[in-house]
Amino acid sequence: MRLGLQLPSFSYPGGTASLHLDLVEIAQAAESAGFDSLWVMDHLFQLPADSGWGGPDEPMLEAYATLGFLAGATSRVSLGALVGCALFREPGLLIKTASTVDVLSGGRLTFGIGAGWYEREARGLGIEWPDRRERFARLEETLQIAHQLWRDDRSQFAGRFTTLAEPIIRPQPLSRPHPSIMVGGNGERRTLRLVARYGDACNFLVLEPDEIRAKLAVLRAHCENLGRDVREIEVTALDEVDLRRGRMTPADVLARARAQAAAGVEHLIVNMPEVWDVRHLHLIGREVVPALQELAA
Repeated sequence: MRLGLQLPSFSYPGGTASLHLDLVEIAQAAESAGFDSLWVMDHLFQLPADSGWGGPDEPMLEAYATLGFLAGATSRVSLGALVGCALFREPGLLIKTASTVDVLSGGRLTFGIGAGWYEREARGLGIEWPDRRERFARLEETLQIAHQLWRDDRSQFAGRFTTLAEPIIRPQPLSRPHPSIMVGGNGERRTLRLVARYGDACNFLVLEPDEIRAKLAVLRAHCENLGRDVREIEVTALDEVDLRRGRMTPADVLARARAQAAAGVEHLIVNMPEVWDVRHLHLIGREVVPALQELAA
């Protein structure tokens, strides 16, 4: 099983002035501990207060600028947005931005994408926020554009929402045949159908093992309807690990990971309260990562 680290919060003890130094320390600690991937949320405001992450008054960095920064601080881990919002950037610009990060990271980008859900941040910064049906239609069109541009197909794209007169991406990504496309979300009717049609990976958000098994059964059915081998799609899941005193132990983390693996998860991505205390990352590296590598073998 692969292990990834998501950074959902930038509220660190040193404040904004030392945030760049803290991110370098965290990223390098995660890489040296054996994490396979590093992720940031594609949000413009911090999540609502009832999420536990503090609400819009807490700091939130723009995702792709942050990924570019993290690319320069690391050398091995894959990088991605978990997951990008298809509404925040025009599709052509989004694919250009993602391609740039892939090139400058040496081919380490995973292209995470979803329909978005946090209306307040979009309206707060003046971004159009259509209804759910249209958001998913725009997501599908973005996925179509990504596949065309990363095939280096320069023919004009004329979609329902977007027209690209000259879809030229230079340089093309280093990842071959293109950056892995991860479609994120738990929705069975829309999201998992898009995974089956366009995705190289799915991402489930904080589900129990039996729930993951049920979602994978739905994904398998979508793939069968499309004539696609479900084994081509990497199964990833987001979970939370809390190693603060009195909460979880490394043994708890390992047990949770094994249960997720048994349910079909191949790549477990965790977030950690107080991740700025990199002792937690080193502890995972010593006591969890080796066992997960044995599990994969």
